[in-house]
Amino acid sequence: MRAIGIDLGGHNTKAALVVDGAIQERLEEATAPGRRQEEVCAQVARLVEALSPAGEVVPVGLGVPGMLDTFREHIKKMPNFPNWEGVPLKALLEERLSRPVAIENDANCYALGEGWVGAAKGLSSYVVITLGTGVGGGIVLDGKLLKGAHGMAGEPGHIAIGRDEYCGCGGRGHLEAICGADALERLARSWGIPDDLPRLWQERGNPVIADLWNVALDAWGRALASVAHMLDPEAIVIGGGLSRGEGFLESLRPHVIPYLALPFREALDLRLSLLGNDAAIIGAAAVALGYFA
Repeated sequence: MRAIGIDLGGHNTKAALVVDGAIQERLEEATAPGRRQEEVCAQVARLVEALSPAGEVVPVGLGVPGMLDTFREHIKKMPNFPNWEGVPLKALLEERLSRPVAIENDANCYALGEGWVGAAKGLSSYVVITLGTGVGGGIVLDGKLLKGAHGMAGEPGHIAIGRDEYCGCGGRGHLEAICGADALERLARSWGIPDDLPRLWQERGNPVIADLWNVALDAWGRALASVAHMLDPEAIVIGGGLSRGEGFLESLRPHVIPYLALPFREALDLRLSLLGNDAAIIGAAAVALGYFA
């Protein structure tokens, strides 16, 4: 089965022709300047045209960095894309492209990609959490993507485990505000140490640097334990740039275990993403093909 998957980002937009879960051809370019509706839609149309097999109309899946309505037709909020609230993006693209278009939150697409051909392949109930600039994720239960009553389910970055830390979403005490990459870089600078996180991970044997990572690992541990207790998934898959450091899972697991109720400890299955940056593109194609509906 073929589909075109697109991952719309604030800085770059990635697209690929995906065949049975494998990327056959890919394109990537800077997202349209200003991130305005007309320019972005024109860019998406151009990428689709370039990737479409001759004589074949393939469906398109688009992962967007924001919140969608329950029916996945309108944009509710894309914080880094001005004036997109209420835009009927699905209908606009279908009219422009003359083919079926499906839209989904980009972190949910990441989760669906891992479920189709990645670290969660073969599982029916799992959670994916991405540790990057912020903290994102998606939840699949009994083979279906969890969307929630208002279309906004699956936001692990906004689990409230802190106190007064301000989050970009407008709330306080959220996981992302404590240990997203932006938050950790701010903390490092406030402690007078370099904010190069890959380097800091390599140097985590230094006591001062170890203290910084202990803040993050403890916050992640509390959040993952809460996810396990609430959803009892078969596995929790960890992705995103912060997860790629050597020995990451081995360092993380001891910070999760103490917060778990005893019966959950043996059931805990932490896995690293297998698809990395390709997960959202492949997941967008899965949405276009109707998987996990």
